[in-house]
Amino acid sequence: MTLPDTAPNPDGADRTFQVDLRGLVDLLSHHLYSSPRVYLRELLQNAVDALTARHRLEPEVSADAFGIRLHADGSVVRVEDDGVGLTEADVHTFLATIGRSSKRAAGGSPDEPVRGWGRIEEQRGDFIGQFGIGLLSCFLVADEIHVLSRSARTPDAPAVEWRGRGDGSYTVRTLPASARPRPGTTVTLTPRADADEWTRPVKVHALARHFGSLLRHPVTFSDGTGGPDVPVNPEPAPWARTFPTPGSRSRALAAYGEKVFGFTPLDTIELDLPAVGLKGIACVLPEAVPAGRRHGHRVHVKGMLLSEQAEEILPEWAFFVRCVIDAESLRPTASRESLYEDATLAAVRDALAERLRAWISRAAASDPDLLARFLQTHHLAVKSLAVHDDEILRMLLPWLPFETTDGHTTLDEFARTHRTVLVTSSVEEFRQVAAIASAAGLGVVNGGYTYDRELVHRLPEVRPEVNVADLDPATLTAHLDPVDRETELAAAAYLARARDALAVFDCDVALRTFQPASAPALLVDSREARHERTRSQLAREQEGGLWGDILGALRQEAPRAQLILNQLNPLVRTAVAIDEPELARTSAEALYGQAALLSRRPLRPAESSLINRSFLDLLAHALRKDS
Repeated sequence: MTLPDTAPNPDGADRTFQVDLRGLVDLLSHHLYSSPRVYLRELLQNAVDALTARHRLEPEVSADAFGIRLHADGSVVRVEDDGVGLTEADVHTFLATIGRSSKRAAGGSPDEPVRGWGRIEEQRGDFIGQFGIGLLSCFLVADEIHVLSRSARTPDAPAVEWRGRGDGSYTVRTLPASARPRPGTTVTLTPRADADEWTRPVKVHALARHFGSLLRHPVTFSDGTGGPDVPVNPEPAPWARTFPTPGSRSRALAAYGEKVFGFTPLDTIELDLPAVGLKGIACVLPEAVPAGRRHGHRVHVKGMLLSEQAEEILPEWAFFVRCVIDAESLRPTASRESLYEDATLAAVRDALAERLRAWISRAAASDPDLLARFLQTHHLAVKSLAVHDDEILRMLLPWLPFETTDGHTTLDEFARTHRTVLVTSSVEEFRQVAAIASAAGLGVVNGGYTYDRELVHRLPEVRPEVNVADLDPATLTAHLDPVDRETELAAAAYLARARDALAVFDCDVALRTFQPASAPALLVDSREARHERTRSQLAREQEGGLWGDILGALRQEAPRAQLILNQLNPLVRTAVAIDEPELARTSAEALYGQAALLSRRPLRPAESSLINRSFLDLLAHALRKDS
């Protein structure tokens, strides 16, 4: 971390970069690391990597024989390991050079052997840290870092002391072996006053449990009060333990998921990808979440917590689970707070997606109660998956719930009574026609929700005997019975006044009979038709002369809305007999407004005004009649 000689060089000579260490630390704290708390993770990581190298050096010794000891008493934070240790040459090479990692291959290639802390040939993938900047994170909470280390490479190796300061200076000296009787490394920090939040004993203990609960080496913590050391990771992850029965294992996995995520999983899915050394669980959420909302997943790399918000580990459609995994072969980014997007991560994502599909398949085949609970809660997630996954589509489409004219039911149940299934293009269109279509015996599905229309159209792939078609207004009106000729002639004057009153909305008026008789009118008007009329209207207003006439003529061909009055309704029978022109006009406007309200679509300003005006006019007429 020393600054290079800043004396001027002759012209053309090579120069070296000058490093402002305080500026670099500030850059790391604001742009690389999310919080000063990562200093403890970096120290734990270096200790774990040193233990990994020690185990390579002495493979006959059990990995549990070497451990990590943390100490925090309010005045210092100390991390001690039984790892491979450092020689004096290692200290100069790795601690005094920013960006030089003892875990990186000498030539920079990830495929080359690397020189570990004890200069033991290792593979880069054996270590968590690979970027050579982790120790700098200690300057986020301290102005000086003290390292005391003794190498395990040579039995009589001296101890080496290194002190690095935030101003970029450092000192190195060798000490007698008695200064550190056993090989390993101790890092001691004297916290700054403004770092108390991250260096209090209770906080250090909490951070150690947060980052290191799944580490494979024993880690203990002491607060200097004289009590016994407290295990940080007293037991391995539940998926790494053996249980007497499958049921006890399942309960242990669910309990762990509840502890980590704070909810009782609907079910737990065990994850195991031996090719990348990945194990863990996916917890099925007990409550539905909005479509597209992606939860963060808890990812450990070689036992060390990497991220609690790793969205990239699963595909977007898998928003019904939260995962906690531990992997060997996933690459962390430089900050070690997210995953590096590479071919390995893409393959892991695909493999985990396949595990989720397999769980759905097993539930469908062997646990219908679980499947029913899952679909009741997460039908939207499954619909999004079924759109792109033919296997899930064939397996689960008949079981997915839809809003229909028979109520909320599955397509399997609906197709048993309706060999022709009609689907609307919007929610408002369904609401307009649902009651009348049901009374007419038509089977209509609400296709206005996300994925529904597309999925209903694929129903014949599962049930070839069923026909599916978009609901056309003509299809519905064809099922409405015409009135007799005498009734039509008697109502002709009223219908003409009604058409005149509603011309401003491009709405035609017709008289039919249909069930239920309690429905006075039906407004048949699609969203597409309204948009087309609006577009034509705007175009005509913006153009004049010949173009205005041409557009006006084209506008006559635009689809029109239709207000269908129900002759079976007593109110309509009374209305069509009205002789007074203004009252007839007002009643037609009121019927239109009521039908528009029942459609539950957004009202245009002119329609809102019409509803208010017709109500007041009818009220005034009633008051005049009574007076």
